[in-house]
Amino acid sequence: MAEAVGFLVVGVILAGVGGEVFVRGTVGLALAFRIPVAVVGVTVAAFATSSPELSVAISAGAKGTPEVSIGDALGSNVVNIGLILGLALLLGPVKAGWKELSRDFGFALGAPALTAFLLWDGTLSRLDGVVLLALFVVWLWLTVREARHARGVSPPVSGETPSRGVLAVQLLAGLGLLVGAGIFVVKGALGIGEAFALDPFVVGVTMVSVGTSVPELATTLIARVRGHEEVALGTVLGSNLFNGLFIAPAAALLTPATVAWSSVASSLAAGAVMVLLIAPLNGGLARWRGLPLLVTYAGFIVWVLWARPS
Repeated sequence: MAEAVGFLVVGVILAGVGGEVFVRGTVGLALAFRIPVAVVGVTVAAFATSSPELSVAISAGAKGTPEVSIGDALGSNVVNIGLILGLALLLGPVKAGWKELSRDFGFALGAPALTAFLLWDGTLSRLDGVVLLALFVVWLWLTVREARHARGVSPPVSGETPSRGVLAVQLLAGLGLLVGAGIFVVKGALGIGEAFALDPFVVGVTMVSVGTSVPELATTLIARVRGHEEVALGTVLGSNLFNGLFIAPAAALLTPATVAWSSVASSLAAGAVMVLLIAPLNGGLARWRGLPLLVTYAGFIVWVLWARPS
């Protein structure tokens, strides 16, 4: 147990440093390439911070235990909005309009609904994985098309800014630290989960999901403190889409997962409810929304632990 706690501490320290460097590189490159920061947040930042989940998916699938990865992906989506965005909102409101979020918001609601339908029989098969990946490709194509359009109409950035090479190094260095943070925190989370003899899916949806969400947590909170609200919100929504439409099906393609419907239902329902709780009204998300998000997340964790298989 002491070793697991040590891993957690090291992971948190790496996440703090990596998040600061990563946000600087991400925002700088977005400005340099004349791409909206929100688009970079929902794609580059989201995919980069989801790399620990992808690592867990590949490892779990290769070991024949995809249930851990499915639990991690679904649980991370709840963590991203309930815990991470909830904490970010406590620091202050987030400006966001329906026009900027409509596409990602719709996919974020549709992904858990489609996953619930595919998991109704208790199995996420390889064919199910292909269906989810197809939806991911559609979302990514729409996002890239928006980025290309924005680049075409945005004026070049003027003033003294770091070179693209320096910004790229910052982004990669920050990413490396975030990935390292995820590895250490996941090791700690797995150690704690094993110490309490939890079910593999429960370990994934609680301990591992928090561990693999440390990069999102660091990036989101630092972006919020630095005034880059669009990066914070984009990273959360984009990470959820990567988790649900890319990482979970990737695990299923490696090894089809068999998970009890009663286990995944709470994760999918909590994820959908939290997406609804962040629907932008009057130009953004008010500070008070952070509290119900955190309360919903706490209730979800209590429910999962109470209803876990004996």
